Amino acid sequence: GIKTAPFKAQNMSLNGGRLPGGLEISRAQILQAEAAGIIPDPRMNPIMLKPVGDAKSVMVRMGKEVDTLSAADYYKLKEENFKIATDAYDSLLAEYDLIVLEGAGSPAEINLMQDDIVNMRMAAYTGACTLLIGDISRGGVFAALKGTFDLVGEYQKYIHGFIINKFRGDRAILEPGLKMLEDMTSRE
Repeated sequence: GIKTAPFKAQNMSLNGGRLPGGLEISRAQILQAEAAGIIPDPRMNPIMLKPVGDAKSVMVRMGKEVDTLSAADYYKLKEENFKIATDAYDSLLAEYDLIVLEGAGSPAEINLMQDDIVNMRMAAYTGACTLLIGDISRGGVFAALKGTFDLVGEYQKYIHGFIINKFRGDRAILEPGLKMLEDMTSRE
């Protein structure tokens, strides 16, 4: 009974999918919209970057290809792109009860945080209840979660908890680490 829509402010993907009118967004957001039982919409992925090699990407805004840019040129547009993303989010929020935001990569890339419009800045804009997800099958899941929590600095207040995925072992062995992480972060 909750009308839900997906949202990813900026996605880097070679896997764009076509919408009516020749518009394009990431296939991931198309699939998420379909899973929510709604029609995919460019507002669900307002900025998409399609890598084309030579450290350049085609920038797609609201479903339309705009330009081919270097990373440096893309970052010069961060405020303009953030405004497009927040306008898209606000428009979706006027129509849906719940918007599920997806981040991109790590929210704690300290060399990129000042230019990031996808992760913690979007969480702050929306006041989102943010969950950090760690893949235990890669090893170092507690270090990754705690390190990420520490590095996001002022954005820690938006992190409400942690999810550890791909766990297949004995939960009793995992429990002490979960308790230590909770004690260190005041989050579950």
